Amino acid sequence: MDPDSTVTTCYRHPRVECHVRCTRCERYICPDCMREAAVGHQCPECVKEGARSMRQARTVVGGRVSAVPVVTYVLIAVNVLAYLAELARPEIVDRFAMLGAGLVGPDGARYLWVEGSYFGDYRPEGLVDGEWYRMLTGAFLHMPPTGGTFGVFHIVMNMVALWNLGRLVEPMLGRVHYLALYLLSALGGSVLVLLLAPGEAVVGASGAIFGVGAAYYVVARRVGIDMGTVNRFMTGLLLWLVVSAVVTSWEGHLGGLLAGGAVALVFAYVPRGPRRGLVQAAACVGLLVLLVALAAVKVSELTGGGVPQ
Repeated sequence: MDPDSTVTTCYRHPRVECHVRCTRCERYICPDCMREAAVGHQCPECVKEGARSMRQARTVVGGRVSAVPVVTYVLIAVNVLAYLAELARPEIVDRFAMLGAGLVGPDGARYLWVEGSYFGDYRPEGLVDGEWYRMLTGAFLHMPPTGGTFGVFHIVMNMVALWNLGRLVEPMLGRVHYLALYLLSALGGSVLVLLLAPGEAVVGASGAIFGVGAAYYVVARRVGIDMGTVNRFMTGLLLWLVVSAVVTSWEGHLGGLLAGGAVALVFAYVPRGPRRGLVQAAACVGLLVLLVALAAVKVSELTGGGVPQ
C-alpha cells in the first residue's frame, strides 16, 4: 500500500480525517481542534501548556495583573454589611469603634478618660482595656443615619470614593499589594487618632481611603501618567483634609494619608529584581511593627505603665 495514501485522523477525534499537524507536538488535529498560533496551528493541550509556561504579567510594583478590582468590591461589601449590622444592633458602634481610652460608668453611660487613673465602679474601655481589635474594626464602621455631621452620607461618601479610587489603584498595584496598603492605611489612621485624640471614638473608612488616594498620586507619578487630573484630585483631597479638621477626625485622615503614601513609595520605587517582593514585604512588616510600637507606648502612658484591672 502506498504510505502516502494512509488515512490520518485527529488524535482527539479518531473518526475525523485530517492532514494538519500541531506545530508543537506534531499530532494530527482536525479543524475543531486547531488553535491559531504565530506559526501554523496548535492543539488545545499545547495551547494550555504554553499558557502555563508563559511568564506571568506583573504590575509596575510587581503585583499580579488583575482586570477586575475584586478587593475593592469585597471591601465595599464588608463596609455595607457592617453598616446593616449597625442598623440592626446600634451598640456595635460603641463596641467596635476606634477608641484609645474611655470610661463606662455604673449607669452604662460613657465618660472621658482620666489619664492614668479610674475609680469606683467606672471601668475602662478601648485600647487601654486591651481591645486592640478596635484599631481595624473602627475602619469598617460608619456613623448611624441620624448620628454625627453627615449621618447616612458618611458611608455613602466613603463608599463612592472607594469605588472610584479603588478601581484605579487596585489594577495599578495588584490585589495583594492593594489590600496590604489599605489595611496599613487604616491602621495608620487609628494610630494617629490614638496619639493625638485618645479619648475620641472614631469610625469610618476615610483613613484607609486617604491612604489609597496617596497611593494613586505616588504610582501615577511613577508610571508617568498625565499629572493634571491627578494633581486636581490631590488638591481636592488635601482641601478636604483641612475642612475635615472642623467636622470629622482629621487625625484619622492624616494618619491614613501618611501610612498609605509611605507604603506606596516603597511599592513603586523598590528596584526590580528577584528580591523586590521580599523588600516590599519587609517594609510593610516594619511599618506594622512601628505602628504597633507607637500604639503600645501611648497606651502605656495612658494607663501609667499598665492596663487597668
